[in-house]
Order: sequence, then structure tokens, then C-alpha cells
Amino acid sequence: MKKFIMALMISQLFCSPILAEQKFEPNWESLDSRPIPAWFEDAKFGIFVHWGLYSVPAWGPTEDVGVYEKYAEWYWYSLMTPSRESHGQFNRIHKDFFGDGAPYQQFVEGFRCEMFEPKDWADIFRNSGARYVVLTSKHHEGFALWPSEHSWNWNAGDVGPTRDLAGELNDAVRDSGLRMGFYYSLYEWFNPLYHDDVDAYVENHMLPQMYDLVNRYEPDVVWADGEWDYGHEVWRSTEFLSWLYNESPVKDKVVVNDRWGKQTRGKHGDFYTTEYDLVHAEDAAGLSIDHPWEECRGIGTSFGYNRNEDLSNYSSSEELVHILIDKVSRGGNLLLNVGPTADGRIPVIMQQRLQDIGDWMAVNGEAIYGTRKWKGAPKVTAETKTYFTAKGKDLYVLSTEFPAEPLKIEGVNPVGKVSLLGSDFEVDFSQSGKAIRIDVPAITPANNPGDHAWVFKLEGAL
Repeated sequence: MKKFIMALMISQLFCSPILAEQKFEPNWESLDSRPIPAWFEDAKFGIFVHWGLYSVPAWGPTEDVGVYEKYAEWYWYSLMTPSRESHGQFNRIHKDFFGDGAPYQQFVEGFRCEMFEPKDWADIFRNSGARYVVLTSKHHEGFALWPSEHSWNWNAGDVGPTRDLAGELNDAVRDSGLRMGFYYSLYEWFNPLYHDDVDAYVENHMLPQMYDLVNRYEPDVVWADGEWDYGHEVWRSTEFLSWLYNESPVKDKVVVNDRWGKQTRGKHGDFYTTEYDLVHAEDAAGLSIDHPWEECRGIGTSFGYNRNEDLSNYSSSEELVHILIDKVSRGGNLLLNVGPTADGRIPVIMQQRLQDIGDWMAVNGEAIYGTRKWKGAPKVTAETKTYFTAKGKDLYVLSTEFPAEPLKIEGVNPVGKVSLLGSDFEVDFSQSGKAIRIDVPAITPANNPGDHAWVFKLEGAL
């Protein structure tokens, strides 16, 4: 009898729904209940790559238009859409540079990628301190960067470079120790099938491409975009995501964003997205988001390479480090974009910015990777110069200007030690109750541990 009871208990244990693998139904309530894989919130910094036929004309306005009008990757749409604010500028440039009425499709001849060395790219990304990479597998123009059988003669395997660009970069990035993801545009500006029969487009083109992308390359991130024409029902987003979470080869590691239907941003997905501090047209700077999230932006004013940009249009290394600190301190990630040239080079100025971020991260990365938002931090404003991150029992104080006076922080436990990352300074401090005063050490060019921002570590403060 005892043996029978024990066997019954064991049977019930292994059949328990608590221990059974969770299955996610094709609805948002179920999908949103999936815990986000921890690697994403720990990574904090990723590289976005916008690369396609738009890299050939590589042009966009840099002033006198709104944020979204400056995107060089929107060249074709801006050229063909008279209602767009920037249409006149794109039309004039196209006529002057390529000829009046020259078809966009001709740019495939210039997209040869002959200087593309995926290992070199991967080295640049790794040295930046990034932990993941997201490549535009297909932007709104519809041109696929892999040999997709569902984009016949409109993919990088059939025409142009005749290479599997996505696959080559996927292999190189993974070999470098980074995670790899893919951006995919749900819609296509000028695909006749999309405009004639969107349901057929989704069934016969979009979904097969997405399944192929996942099965072929097993990405860590699926970054959807181009969702705004229709609700998630038309895109069959919950159907795809339930497969992704339940059956796909990446079901245990993959993360997805929030762009799965015209009303899903900031509501559904593993992480929410902002773009140049905007959610669509609404200002998101300083916004408190109690959900994993990610800010995406270019180093300049465009995602795709824009040869119209000059130095004044690029964020400085200091500005980019400060942006990273701001996003991470508020619980987010930064997905910083590079726009390669049509021949496959990452512009030197972009390389320099990434290297500078990497140099800063080499000293201060412990205050970034694996951290979380400190619940006791003051609200971030445009005037904020002191930011906070938390990891375990330790608190990090990140100053975007080297403090001229002692730092005073409220709401901390008794601190065991205060140190300045990258230095051997003995940092003096005094504490009264929940308040601590940190006496900032004297910094000279000879003993300065770095540039752009300085980090004090308060051990045992939480």
C-alpha cells in the first residue's frame, strides 16, 4: 500500500500542471503572461543595423522637417508620396542625382556589398560593449537580405550582392559571443499583393517569410515594424507569437517588441519601444515605463546611411554615453543604430562613436550590465546630472558631470564601501540614518579613470 501511494504521488507530481511546460494561447492575455528571458534586461545595450537598397541613394533631409521625415531609409516612400512633408526635397534630389522618373528598382545594381566583411562588423559591435545585434532583414521596401523564396528576384541572394547577408552576419555575430536578432517589416510600401489583398499577402508572403527567418537563423530577437495600417488580427500576430513561444526552435530564449498591430505599442510584447524619445509622435523622454523597454535611435538623424549628414548631425560620444545612462537608469535598453554604406562599410565616424562607448563600458560596464532601475531614484528630468542603477545590494551613482561638491543621497542602507569605478581611490563618506554624503576625490588628467561620465559604487546600500 505504501509503495502504491508513493507511486501515485510521483505520478501526480509529474502530471501537475504547475510543473508541466506552459503553453501560450494565441491571445494577448496569455502571450503577455510569458516571463521575458532574463538575458534581454541584463544586456542593456544593442546595435541596430539598417541596410538595404536605400543605402544606395543614401539621402535624407537633415533640417526643417520632422523627426520621421529625416529617415534616409524612407527614400522610396518619400519620393512617391506627394503628401509627405519632405517629398519635394526627395524628388529634387532624385531628379538631379539619378534622373527624372528613374525607378527605385535600379538601386539593386548599386547594392553590391563588395566590401562587406561580417567578422569586421562583429568585432566593431563587440568592442562597442553591445551584447546583441538586430539587423533589418527586410525593411518597408520589401527587399530581403536573405535568399527568401517568397521574395523572388527581390532579395540579396538572387540579385545585387547575390549573398546571404543575413546569414553571414548571423554567423559572425554569434561567433563573437553576441546575441543576434532580426528586424522584419510586416508591411511593404508598394507590393501589389499587399494593396490588392492584404489577407493573401499575410498568408502567402509575410508569415512564410517570418517562419523561414526564425527556422533558418534562430534569432534571439524578433523586432517587428510596419504594423500601423492594421490591427493585430489582420497581421495574425498572436497566431505567429504563440508558435514562436510554444513550438519554434527559439521558444525559450527569443524576445519580441511591441509592434504587432496599430494599437499594440506600449501595450503588448516582451518589451516596449521608443524611437528618438518618441512613441509615435508623443514625447517619451523622461517617461516612466514599468515594463521592459528599449529606446532605438541612430547616431545621426537617420537610421539608414545618409550622406547628407555632416558632423553637426551626429551625436557626440559623450551624448551617446549619456543617452545610454538615461535609458538604463529608467529600466530600459538602448538599441543604437548604424547605417552601413551600399558597398558594406560602417562609416568611420560611426565606428569611432561605438569604440568610445566601448571604452567607457570597459571601465563602467558593471553599472550597466545586469542592473535594474532603483526604485528610490528621483524622477529623471532634462536637468538630471546624477543617475542611479541597482544590482543586488549595491547601488551605482552615475554622474554625467564630475561632481564639484559632495554627493548627497537619501534612502540607502548602511554602506560598507564607496569606490570610483576605474580608480584606486579611497572614497571617503559619512552616513546618518538613510542619508549618505560622499566626499568626491580630486581628479586630475593623470588620474582620471575615464571620460563622459563617472560612476560611484555604494556596496551594501540596498
